[in-house]
Amino acid sequence: MSTNLDNCMNQYQNQRYECLTITLYANILWKDRNVLCLLYGHSLVDEKIDSLLKFYHKGELNQESGGLEIILTILKDLIQLPELPRVIDLGLLKDSITSSGVIAKEALISKLWYIQLNCNNNPKQIVLYGFGRIGRLLARELCTDPALRVHMELKAVVTRDPVHIDFLKKRASLIQKDSIHGLYRARVEIDAPSNSLIINGQQIRFIQAEDPAAINYHDYGINDAILIDNTGKYRDFKGLSKHLTLPAISNVIVTAPGKDIPNIVFGINHEIIHNNNVNIYSTASCTTNAITPLLKLLDTEFGIEKGHLETIHAYTNDQNLVDNMHTKNRRGRAAALNMVITETGAGKAISKILPQLENKLTSNAVRVPIANGSLAILVLDLNKEASINNIHQLLIQAASVPIKHKQIDISFDEDLVSTDIIGRAAAGIVDGCATSISSDGKTLTLYVWYDNEYGYSMQVLSFARWLSVESVAKGSLENYDFNKIEISTMMDNA
Repeated sequence: MSTNLDNCMNQYQNQRYECLTITLYANILWKDRNVLCLLYGHSLVDEKIDSLLKFYHKGELNQESGGLEIILTILKDLIQLPELPRVIDLGLLKDSITSSGVIAKEALISKLWYIQLNCNNNPKQIVLYGFGRIGRLLARELCTDPALRVHMELKAVVTRDPVHIDFLKKRASLIQKDSIHGLYRARVEIDAPSNSLIINGQQIRFIQAEDPAAINYHDYGINDAILIDNTGKYRDFKGLSKHLTLPAISNVIVTAPGKDIPNIVFGINHEIIHNNNVNIYSTASCTTNAITPLLKLLDTEFGIEKGHLETIHAYTNDQNLVDNMHTKNRRGRAAALNMVITETGAGKAISKILPQLENKLTSNAVRVPIANGSLAILVLDLNKEASINNIHQLLIQAASVPIKHKQIDISFDEDLVSTDIIGRAAAGIVDGCATSISSDGKTLTLYVWYDNEYGYSMQVLSFARWLSVESVAKGSLENYDFNKIEISTMMDNA
């Protein structure tokens, strides 16, 4: 056996041992003390060892600063402390404590107290209005991801169909089996007397209603909830405000471009809600979420004079399966057999979110015969000269933040195709192998992949989670001045 191979195998075994120990400690804290440990947004509860090893191998953990070894040291210290916050992100905690690999117990306790003071122990109630493609993906995540469940609790689903045992069986089957996203790794049971699905021990009530204003949510134990309308039926303030006629709903999010309401791309402009006296928001479209973060980054760094967006988009439910009448041109032709030229509102939507790009972008779309996984082609005229290396270094830096859900990611996989994008949580993934630029360095072409269902759903959930804790959050772990805290007092309390 070669020395190099021997070293690789020893390194793998050591890292595997660290991963096993980390997940063991994390599960003990969860089981015995109801403390959820995260790693840059990823739950360590019930985490597979292979997933954690892959996370380490991809460089998400800074190996120079100790990587898993520091995480393990922190966990060993946490187990010995009598009081802990309900949720601890070990990755962010590690990064905020030290870059030298040395952890002072005083600093650790200081950080934990700050987290405790800003921890929301009352999950926000969530109502899904509609249970289609996006609605079921939202329900899957809300019922299985511990990192979401500590902040949000799915209470009910509203549909137009009458609720009875056959209805519940069909809904249970649809959430358990998905032709695109695969089997749902969760326990799903039916409770007919209460018109509920029980998902991983969590009761989800199903409510039938034609009129949003006719629902008495208090009868279902719902109060001060966020409602996520994923039907597409209402897109303006007048229609969506029907959800707010009863005090049980405090905020409404619509998973479609809004007409006269704030359009939000989480990570870019979500904080504008502080400047708007409204509680109805749109999370725009999947395409808008995929490319807006990139456009903002490129415009800030190089300036965008003008550009064109062409979307190669998977077919959607509003197209016909076979040739038939349709209110929109070409969308009546068989979706699984044709490439269909159609319009997209992404160009105008982007100008609402990034006003500096108003009248600078044109856009069009082609629906293609695949069920999921889309591609946006950006052709941009830059104000400053750039090179492919300049562009890639900028994107790599933006993508290097080790979080579960990224607005920007980049791949240099030479064999990447659309099916490889399915299940990727990033809003947009730049295909680094396809980037091109003109000889004068002014015209840039980017290919941006995105899972138009799952990646978009993660953006919706990220905004909903931020909205659910926004009222309690007083700052961020990264920019807080911990020197203001009296360490000796905290040591006494610990």
